[in-house]
Formats: sequence, structure tokens, C-alpha cells
Amino acid sequence: MTSGNNIESEYLALNSKNEWPVLYQKIRSESSTDSCSEAIKPQNKILNRYRDVSPFNHSRVILQRGYTDYINANLIKIEKADRKYILTQGPLSNTVSHFWLMVWEQNSIAILMLNKLIEKKQEKCFQYWPSKIGSDHIMNLTDVGLTVEYLEQQDHSYYLTRELRLTDTETGTSRNIIQFHYITWPDFGVPSSPTAFLEFLRRVRKAGVLESSVGPAIVHCSAGIGRSGTFCIVDSCLVLIEKFGLNSVDVKEILLEMRKYRMGLIQTPEQLRFSYQAIIEGAKQLLNPNAAEENYVDEIEQNNSDSPIEENDSSQDDDEPPPLPPPRNESLKTNGCHTYDNGPCGPLPTIPNSESCDNIEYQLNGKDKYNSQSDPLSDVASGEEEMSSEDELIEENDLRSESPGSEKLNDSNYSNSISPTELRHRNRVERKEQTETQLRDMKRRQQINEQWTQLKRSLFIPFVIGGSLILGGGLIAYFYFKD
Repeated sequence: MTSGNNIESEYLALNSKNEWPVLYQKIRSESSTDSCSEAIKPQNKILNRYRDVSPFNHSRVILQRGYTDYINANLIKIEKADRKYILTQGPLSNTVSHFWLMVWEQNSIAILMLNKLIEKKQEKCFQYWPSKIGSDHIMNLTDVGLTVEYLEQQDHSYYLTRELRLTDTETGTSRNIIQFHYITWPDFGVPSSPTAFLEFLRRVRKAGVLESSVGPAIVHCSAGIGRSGTFCIVDSCLVLIEKFGLNSVDVKEILLEMRKYRMGLIQTPEQLRFSYQAIIEGAKQLLNPNAAEENYVDEIEQNNSDSPIEENDSSQDDDEPPPLPPPRNESLKTNGCHTYDNGPCGPLPTIPNSESCDNIEYQLNGKDKYNSQSDPLSDVASGEEEMSSEDELIEENDLRSESPGSEKLNDSNYSNSISPTELRHRNRVERKEQTETQLRDMKRRQQINEQWTQLKRSLFIPFVIGGSLILGGGLIAYFYFKD
């Protein structure tokens, strides 16, 4: 095990000098490169969600049956933490059967989905499970000999759990799969707080789906590198801290080790900084689990009152065409497959708040204590994420309606007072109405101006003709009488 720096001291030093972009660029420059020739074969190009996110050949998951052995997925191994993960892209409509075949062949019992199906009017993942619960809505994957049945769903505020049954039609054997769906983690961003994220991680661990005795958990977001990489490095580092202690973990070295298996893990300096925060917070929870539970309850209550939960399964906000896919090359180092832009990172957004990270006194190398109160971890709910559309909110309610217990949850959330979420929604509606009114007034004034212009033009011509006739007649009469 490499002898790492004290993570808290390293975090404080990086934070005080705002050197997160520097560290991130250093990690990019030192990251391993390897061949990904399989991904760029003509028959496999259509199986990749993004052109610049490809699996390394040496660690890619190889399918055993079906018409292709290719899927954009890598097996990540952290030997000292005794952890294995399969990181993959969000399935496309033409790779759903490959995705489930991988789950079956790798003996996995859990899927960790860290993205929404639709984000910023763009599809980030095809819905790879049945749309409704029950045996009448089984998904048949005839090309790989599998079926998927949606058994149940549970609502946990900022994430959902779904139980699915995966069956091999050739042998008749089945396996129940649990999907943990984190629905409040923005693309290229970070979760609302380390506390909520760590509670999600705790629930995943408690289910036993990350243990070495079962197949590797399938972890995916949209590209399978940013949010997925953040989750895996936090989990692995906390396992290593439990085994070897806080001072023996070097986050940078572990991330570089993970990047040997899949390119571009952790996409932004912001995600890197959040990883440090979550690891520090998680280490404190290991020492004081009771306090961690209290912090989680307080944090969730605050999140429920302050921020809306968004989900969109199938529809977009309006009839406008979706934007082009966002570039993924910001987090990827130049390798043998592609060329990436290595320009400097922009300024970091602020990082989300964690109650238990505030007002912490740190012991630095036996010296005086440092109080972190002067460096609060402020909330980073993205403006675009907060400004969700009415359609997204409706779609999320449709998604949650599948849960038998969601009706009771929704009833308990309503009160006589207007919640901040409703208030923001009403403000958006009012602003929209005001904008529409202003547009109508502008159009009305424009029509009046156009009508007046047309009237002036219609009157101008007769006046000119009449004046010309009068002037011409006068000149003729003048010369006639003069002669």
C-alpha cells in the first residue's frame, strides 16, 4: 500500500490554493493509455454512445453468446480493496440485450444507475427495464435468450430501488436483480451533498451487492466514466481506510490505478473535489456511525424541502430539437484511439454543503487545530438542474407512481403551506405567462406599426399622382394661355 498523505490536510491545502484544476490536469497527463481498437471497428461503432469514450481492449467485458462479443464496458479491479466493478455506458436502444447478457454472464446481482434517462432535453440512457410492473409487461430479449420482469419499486426520496427478475429462457433459471437508481446527480456535476451520497452508498453496501462473493456490480451513468468513476473511487477509498487507516490512502494514486482499466474516470475537477469531501466525510462516519445517521436525517429533511427531484423517462420539455451530445473529451487523455483537447479547465463551481463537514477542527501534523468554518462547502445545485420544466416534474410523478408505497409518501409531503418547490414552480409559470404577455404586446404593436406603414404607403401614391396631374395641368394651361 502506498503511503499517502493525510487526506484532510491534502484537501485543505488544495482548497486554500484552488489547485483542483491543477491536480486534475496532472492526473489526466499521468493516466495510462491502451489500445481500444475493438471499439472503433465498423461493426462496433454504432454500439458506442459517445465517439470519444471507448473501452480498453485488455479490460473490456467480452460477451459469450449472441451475434457480437462487444459491449462498451470495462471490468475495474482494486485488488487491495477486494473490489470489482463493471463500468459501462448507459444502454442504447440497440444494446439493451447486450447489457442484460453482460449482467447474466458476469453473475451480477445489482445495477447502480447514477443518471436520469433524459437530462437537459437529451437522452442519456435508454430505458432498459419494462415500463410497468407485472408479468404482463415482461421484456423479451430473443436475440440473447433472456427475459426481464419488473417486480417492484421503492421510493427513497432522492433515489429509487427496483427489483427485476432476469431469466435465461434456454435453461429456465432466474436471478433477481436490484437496481439502485440515483436520480439527483447532474451530468458533469456532483450530488447535492456528501451526506446524502454516503447514505446511498451505505444502503448499497448493506445490500451486499459489492462483496467479492457475488458478481461485480454494474455501475453506469451516461458515458460510464464521470459519475460512475466518482462512486467507485469513494467506495474503494473508504474500504482501504477501514483496512489500513486514513493516512495510508492516496486518492490520486488510486484514481490512476482505476484509469488503467477504463479511460477518463472522473470527468471534472469538481467531481474530484467532491470525491475528497465524500471520503473525508465517510471516514468520520466510520468513527462515529450514530452521528452520521443523525446528520443524514437532517440532511434529507433539508433536501426534501429545498430542492425538487427531477426525472424524465421519455418526453422532452417542448418541441424544440435536442442539442448535440455534449463533448466527453474534457476528462480523457490522448491515446492511440482518439485525440482530445487538453486545454485548461474553467473555474470550479462551488461544492455542495455537508453539515458534518462544517465547523470541523483538523489536527495538522501535530500542530494547532485548523477550523474549517471559514471554508464552508456551499450548495451547488446547478441552475439548469433547478430550472426543470413542468414536463420533467410530470414525468417524475409518472415514474414514481409505479411504487406501491409512493402514494403514502406523496400524501405525507403535502401540507397547507406552499413548499419551496411549488413556489419555484409557480414563479416559473408566472415568468412564462409574463413573457408570453410581453410577446403578445410586442406582436400587437408590430402589427399596428405595419398597418400604419401600409396605410401611409397606400395614401402616398394617390397624393403623388394627384399632385403630378395638377402640376402638369397647370403648366399646360399656363403655356396655352400665354401663346
